[in-house]
Amino acid sequence: MTERTGGQVLADQLQAQGVETVFCVPGESYLALLDGLRDTTIRTIVCRHEAGAGMMAEADAKLTGRTAVVCVSRGPGATNVAHAVHIAEQDSTPLLVIVGQVNRGFRGRGASQEIDCDGLFGGMAKCITEIRDPARIPEAVRHAFHVSMQGRPGAVVLAVPEDMLYEKVSISDAVAASIPDPWPSPADRDGLRRLMAQSERPLAILGGSRWSPEASKAIQRFMEAWSIPVTCSFRRQMLYDARTLNYVGEFGHRPNPDLIKLANESDLVLLVGGRLNDVPSLDYTLLADAPGNRRVIHVHPDGAELGRVYQADLAIACSPHAFAASIDGILPDAPRRKRRVEQARQSYVAWSGAVPRSPGRLQMGEIMRFLREALPPDAILTNGAGNYATWPQRFYRYSGFGTQLAPVSGSMGYGVPAAIAAKLRYPERTVVAFAGDGCFQMTGQEFATAVQYDIPIIVVVIDNRMLGSIRMHQEQRFPGREFATALTRLDFSRLAEAYGGIGETVETAGEFEAAFLRALASGRPTILHCHLSPEALTVNATLREIRERAMRARNMER
Repeated sequence: MTERTGGQVLADQLQAQGVETVFCVPGESYLALLDGLRDTTIRTIVCRHEAGAGMMAEADAKLTGRTAVVCVSRGPGATNVAHAVHIAEQDSTPLLVIVGQVNRGFRGRGASQEIDCDGLFGGMAKCITEIRDPARIPEAVRHAFHVSMQGRPGAVVLAVPEDMLYEKVSISDAVAASIPDPWPSPADRDGLRRLMAQSERPLAILGGSRWSPEASKAIQRFMEAWSIPVTCSFRRQMLYDARTLNYVGEFGHRPNPDLIKLANESDLVLLVGGRLNDVPSLDYTLLADAPGNRRVIHVHPDGAELGRVYQADLAIACSPHAFAASIDGILPDAPRRKRRVEQARQSYVAWSGAVPRSPGRLQMGEIMRFLREALPPDAILTNGAGNYATWPQRFYRYSGFGTQLAPVSGSMGYGVPAAIAAKLRYPERTVVAFAGDGCFQMTGQEFATAVQYDIPIIVVVIDNRMLGSIRMHQEQRFPGREFATALTRLDFSRLAEAYGGIGETVETAGEFEAAFLRALASGRPTILHCHLSPEALTVNATLREIRERAMRARNMER
């Protein structure tokens, strides 16, 4: 009950909630909070841009399942961090965004950098609150942590007026937020066993958030016991060990055709944790094309999501963690369906193992084969958005929870900030960020953050001098009419050196292997600048092939 400023109270509440790291871009609107953080054990990471800071916090929350914190100033700071708020909403990640606001007496007058947080974040955040009384800070922070983590996780925005942070108050700290996690009822468990026993061709699709290492392992035991082929939804491959014999692939962009066939023939789909939006559902056709006798079991932590898009025969409102713990030990009467699992596994191994050759000297397939063999099982791979991401998505085999950080939202620029957060969280693990030349330039300045804090990430920049995925769609819809997708070639290796890290240029897979091993041995932040032929536009088709195919289709329509 000692007298403290609002900034000190806010800093102490973050520590009381177990926060270990705060990511930020400093601003005068919350200097009193920064002063309060100075007297805590919380590590404060100063980033170069609010989007990068927010992505770091969001990535850290993905790894822990606990709310992570980013602090930004009003106006431009708030608008910049909106990138991370959107990722948290799409990816169901708990995030607390603290926004410094103008003085309380200035609100509504159009003061410099004043921002309407409700209007800005209203369609993305789970909750938006402005704290106008410093005595309410403990209550507001605890509520923010509770809301951000319960049900379907998401972002909570706390606006803190600058003058409120300087006002003194005597108030007790709040206790740490505890999140209720109800278990499936006995009726849910009985229904699950009954539908599983009746099924001849089941399929499991794992996704969403509120998982844990223990949940992934328990789900694996259950799926192996029941001989169920397991898939993961888009950019959630780290939910299941791809080395196990019943993992059969990912429902992402352009999935294995055999996997689509397997899903279409299934008589039971067990959807655990995810919402199955447009990408993993193949534009909402996956379950729409279901045979009349197909059953659906949908497990999701937010009851409001159940039945919103898909009608389930059995809807279970609980987190994947609680679901996995509750079914651990539910065993079938006898092993069955092993042949179907074996066939699906063989198709996945062939699909992810037969790396194709592509135009140009640099063969990404050979690079992925090298990384698959050279990286330790607990290595963490990160990426943003772009055609380059198809290579790790399809050809790398993630070994389990916490080995992949990638945005379901499709946000560019995610890979480098996420890698920094991952290496801070797990300094003993190898962390590799993939980025296209366009993707890297969204948040590449955060490489300076890695250098400042001596965070030895390895960034693989795949440079084809264009916005590759946009060019692909452009050629498919307007063949031969390239416009606004070309990028200037930069020397990213020299950029790395300018920031104080290590940079190497790579022209072949052999050069990559040697450079990668040197990067690992250096213990310093490194950029490997990989020159990829513009013709190597996708894994399966060249730029010319995509254009010619689209032109033939257009001519046939005429």
